[in-house]
Amino acid sequence: MGNSKIGRYEILSEIGRGAMGVVYRARDPMLQRVVAIKTINLALSKDERIDFESRFYREAGSAGRLNHPNIVTIYDVGDTGELAYMAMEFLEGEELRDLLDSGKPLPLERVVEIAAGVARGLAFAHEHGVVHRDIKPSNVMILKNGVVKITDFGIALIPAASRTMAGMILGSPKYMSPEQVIGKDVDGRADIFSLGVVLFEMLTGQTPFDGENISALMYRILNDTPALPGSLRAGLPAAFDHIVSRALAKLPDDRYQTAAEMAEDLLNYKELEFNAQTSPMGERKNALDHSKPQSLSEKLIHEDEQTAIMARSEPLSTHIRSSGFWKKIVALSVLVMAMAGWLLFHQPDDTGVERTSPSPQAAQTVPVATGDLSIAISPWGEIIVDGKNEGISPPLNTLNLAAGKHKVEIRNPGHHSVISTVDIPPGGQIKIRHKFD
Repeated sequence: MGNSKIGRYEILSEIGRGAMGVVYRARDPMLQRVVAIKTINLALSKDERIDFESRFYREAGSAGRLNHPNIVTIYDVGDTGELAYMAMEFLEGEELRDLLDSGKPLPLERVVEIAAGVARGLAFAHEHGVVHRDIKPSNVMILKNGVVKITDFGIALIPAASRTMAGMILGSPKYMSPEQVIGKDVDGRADIFSLGVVLFEMLTGQTPFDGENISALMYRILNDTPALPGSLRAGLPAAFDHIVSRALAKLPDDRYQTAAEMAEDLLNYKELEFNAQTSPMGERKNALDHSKPQSLSEKLIHEDEQTAIMARSEPLSTHIRSSGFWKKIVALSVLVMAMAGWLLFHQPDDTGVERTSPSPQAAQTVPVATGDLSIAISPWGEIIVDGKNEGISPPLNTLNLAAGKHKVEIRNPGHHSVISTVDIPPGGQIKIRHKFD
């Protein structure tokens, strides 16, 4: 760069470049220490600039108070007029991304140490009202002494408009939570989902969601259920299937509610109770079912209720197959319902004539007429019809709907939603095309 200083910091060398700016190794002459300087390039209007400065300093102040061994320390923030910057702890070590790219499988205990370290750091941040929003291997540093550090809380400080201008790549699509994909407000459970993706990659060497383009990738994050880690890594303890499954639940309410709870299960995976993730023969299912396992804390608190807890965590069909007692209960229930149905439809009325069930002909329903809704959205959009999420277009291009009027909403983060009403004729087709500029 043409200037050898940013604020009071003397630039020593360039460390790397990202979507939002450059990271430098610099010297703080006041405190005589080496720091990392992350610059943030922002193309903002005057109003956006005022909003950014207010939020940047407020939220950077919050992040700067995150004094935790698993979080990089932010020392200072500033604004040169052309760019904003953060001065932070200079770390010597290796990014988790580099470890994964080496192609060498990580030992299981090292995976646990790294994931639990990140979870502990996130738990502390969340308790102080800070959500990272961009957990990924390149934002996890492994220091020479083995300590794990979460880096780059910067995306949490940048206004949504600026993140949109920088492109969806800022959100690291492979690691984004479903709620981030569709542009909803997020809390710490979005970070838990992203950590689940990172854990999956550490365990298996691959990410759980992939796609030939960003639209296909986002569609899969929203809709696909990935394979179990244990089906991709021989000998992996089944507890990790549970941990990953819960972290990657599509709905935030179905995930770990705190990162501390996830850290606890990781560190105590050998004692973690599980049952619902296996078939009656003890074989792994081939995909995550997102059932909630019993965490270690639940196990300790509800030791006397273990049987009841396990019953709630398993599908009823599992108990029916595994217990002769339940078979008898179900058979008896079916018999009672059959008798009740016979009595209902064969009671004589006041005239002495038995009531009978309607004939099959009388019970037939008239088929509902349908038509097609053809969809073409650029670059992509989430399609909501009558309040129901139907998927992302592309790849979604046609919906078969009941004939008549429907409310169609098209969403794309950073843009105003497009809402229209269509009237689909029986057997006909209505086309919707929209381009988000």
